[in-house]
Amino acid sequence: MLKILLVVLLVLLAACASAAAVLATPWFVALAVPLVLLALVAAHDLVQRRHSILRNYPLLGHLRFALEALRPEIQQYFIERNFDGRPFDRDTRSIVYERAKGTDAEEPFGTELDLYRPGSEYLTPSMAPRAVRTDPPRVRIGGPDCTRPYDMALLNVSAMSFGSLSANAVLALNAGAQLGRFAHDTGEGGLSEYHLRPGGDLVWEIGTGYFGCRTDEGGFDERQFAQKAAHEQVKCVSLKVSQGAKPGIGGVLPGAKVNAEIAKVRGVPQGKTVVSPPFHRVYATPRELVRFLARMRELSDGKPVGFKLCVGSRREFLAVCKAMLEEGTTPDFIIVDGAEGGTGAAPLEFADHVGLPLGEGLMTVHNALVGAGLRERIRIGASGKVATGSDLVKRLLQGADYTNAARAMMFAVGCIQAQRCHTNTCPVGVATQDERRARALDVGDKAQRVRRFQEATVKSALQIMAAMGVDEPSGLRPHQLVQRVDPHTVRSYAELHEWLTPGQLLAPGQLLASAPEGWASDWRAADPDRFTH
Repeated sequence: MLKILLVVLLVLLAACASAAAVLATPWFVALAVPLVLLALVAAHDLVQRRHSILRNYPLLGHLRFALEALRPEIQQYFIERNFDGRPFDRDTRSIVYERAKGTDAEEPFGTELDLYRPGSEYLTPSMAPRAVRTDPPRVRIGGPDCTRPYDMALLNVSAMSFGSLSANAVLALNAGAQLGRFAHDTGEGGLSEYHLRPGGDLVWEIGTGYFGCRTDEGGFDERQFAQKAAHEQVKCVSLKVSQGAKPGIGGVLPGAKVNAEIAKVRGVPQGKTVVSPPFHRVYATPRELVRFLARMRELSDGKPVGFKLCVGSRREFLAVCKAMLEEGTTPDFIIVDGAEGGTGAAPLEFADHVGLPLGEGLMTVHNALVGAGLRERIRIGASGKVATGSDLVKRLLQGADYTNAARAMMFAVGCIQAQRCHTNTCPVGVATQDERRARALDVGDKAQRVRRFQEATVKSALQIMAAMGVDEPSGLRPHQLVQRVDPHTVRSYAELHEWLTPGQLLAPGQLLASAPEGWASDWRAADPDRFTH
């Protein structure tokens, strides 16, 4: 009752002020207009039924919503320390920005990290460091069934689709890849002119929607695939089995976002909602997956073919290894995407609770391939929060041959971690289809930043490796990465984790018992003709 009387009083005051304004000076007008507006807002707050807080606290309740909207910016700019922001802390973002701009990414006075915190890791330096390599090594992608191998850089642009990113962002990333001679993964959104125009090397990713090689019914179109895979810039083809930030679910592209350009790139009707299912139509068993990968390599005229996954069940992946052995063919590469990887949008429950983090996923895939005697035929890529030279070296130690970065590359083209990727209101024109916002991103300048960031990060990794006494990535060993397990104890990765020997899972009968019990049990249970936990 009191609130109603208050609003009535405001309305009467506003009415009086308005009447006085007609007869008095402009000062009364300046007072009357805000009072009228406040009275109307308060009246609306009292009668609306959507927000309880506004019904109980008219006018004042809006302050709560304003503070809530500003909370991320207040947190990022005024509260969080240099090393505790999420998903990327300020120190990491600063390193990327500085390297992209070509300025010194160095800090004075020592680390701000608590090195005695359980879980902290460090790389072991050598008493006999080496000279830093001036020629960054490259990784040959292409197994015995591949006739057109590709030499991959140690750090590349990870999967991000046109549609999720603006045209200018895609142009800048690909132009940077062309300048720096590294690869650019297209993401599952199709092969657009913005990927092709600058001339950078491409890894064409095919997802469950088969965008760009899709039949009218949503299936895989071999003719379209072969035609587009023949592009000279397409160096590898990747089948996306699952994505780190949201493994096991598909996606929905609302019809309102399917403009003429995106419809053409993805091969879908303009203005109609497009659903990407959580599963593939081209396979239902490990054996069918392996056969389809071989078919993709045949259709692409011998180019390297692989698949990307967020690891879940070790037994399922071992089933794929068994299928490779029985079919006598393997993919040329496997990209392991960590659960900490990025996405334009995902359910929070999936981002937080589904799938293995990158380190565990890498070690699972690496050891499975080693134990099955397949590691020499297949290269492993790692994606998921790779942003610095130390990140790169750690992933190589955990089993990767090369790495991919998405969000770090976004930082290089101007991303400020506003976390509005799904709203089409990216303030710097990276993750938006709003042309007005996207025009702020200068392609020429940002392409150079992408090149400089990749070059400086690989150089940093080579410097770290040299400090560890290593010339080649192949010289890195698990004992060179150490983790603090409690305030008084440290253990190397060689001690903390199980590492299989080549062909160990293939030992007959009782000899398989030489493998760790969990691995041996999963290997026996793995079935190449079905996916099962």
